Amino acid sequence: MPDRLNKQEKVDIAIEIAVKLGLLFLVLYISYLIAKPFIGIVVWAIIIAVSLHPLVVRLQARFGHPKRIIIALTATMIAALIVPTYMLSDTMIQTGQELAVMMKDGNITIPPPTENVREWPLIGKKSYALWKSASQNLAQTLAPFKTQIKHTAESVFSALGSGLGTIFIFIGALIIAAFFLSAAEGAVAFYKRIMRRLLGDKGDEWAHLSALTIRSVTTGVIGVALIQASFAFIGMLLMQIPLAALWAFAIMFLTIIQLPALIIIGPVIAWVFAQGSGTPEVIFTVYMLLVGASDGVLKPILMGRGVDIPMLIILIGAIGGMMLMGMVGLFIGAVIFSLTYKLFELWISEGQEKEASKAKQ
Repeated sequence: MPDRLNKQEKVDIAIEIAVKLGLLFLVLYISYLIAKPFIGIVVWAIIIAVSLHPLVVRLQARFGHPKRIIIALTATMIAALIVPTYMLSDTMIQTGQELAVMMKDGNITIPPPTENVREWPLIGKKSYALWKSASQNLAQTLAPFKTQIKHTAESVFSALGSGLGTIFIFIGALIIAAFFLSAAEGAVAFYKRIMRRLLGDKGDEWAHLSALTIRSVTTGVIGVALIQASFAFIGMLLMQIPLAALWAFAIMFLTIIQLPALIIIGPVIAWVFAQGSGTPEVIFTVYMLLVGASDGVLKPILMGRGVDIPMLIILIGAIGGMMLMGMVGLFIGAVIFSLTYKLFELWISEGQEKEASKAKQ
């Protein structure tokens, strides 16, 4: 009889645990569904706040008034997002309307190529023939490429739409980040408590590591954008391209939000060749293509600085995270992969310590 009662008690306890776990899972799942629309923007706000915190501290030490500094920084960054976006959108809409009218009326004309085009290495003859055909009858020349042009246009518009969505997320994230920065001490203490709860004595160290990793990736992203925009501006200035500063700023902006700089560089190159096709235009094209592709070389150099983690680990985490989760994955991937590397390093060092202690015995 006691055994039977014992079994009954065990069953009751098991049922009670199952019910409690089920209710806990249900509450957590509903909470996740409620928070889901805001997770992305809050994560971005945390990334921005962590990246800006050292700058806010330096400005506060010099000028005081932390809240005013945070408000001024937030307003400046929001303006830096809205103003170029509005200018580019207005220019693109106007240009698109003009192109549509010109295509409808058949008024698009392309100047014929010069004989210098024939002398281009590898692609000279084909480029000359295609260019000459387009200058004589553009519609007929582009007809065989109708499907490819349609897919390319859809991809470009999709990327632009995604970019606009990212901009609005950034604006919201900047506003939330301002609140986080205003209560930075409490936020940092709360994050450290979470890390201590999860990781014990290593919590503070890993909280610091994750912040440094985010700042390292931010430095890499913004550094690459500034370098690409600067070199592009120099090239466009030498070629006397109108509104060179605006296009350079657009390149920097697109690079920061992880869209290819070729979205701007491509039309600029096309405009240059519409004015002429000599040696300077060819040199400019090669130069601008190198500028557009330079992020592949610059990111490994700039990422990982100031962090006690191999640059390759941060780079793999950032690129892999971006492929998995989009732009936010640049930061989340780098942090998670860096912490995983530290865990692996800790596991290896603990094994070595045990072997050393056994050897001493």
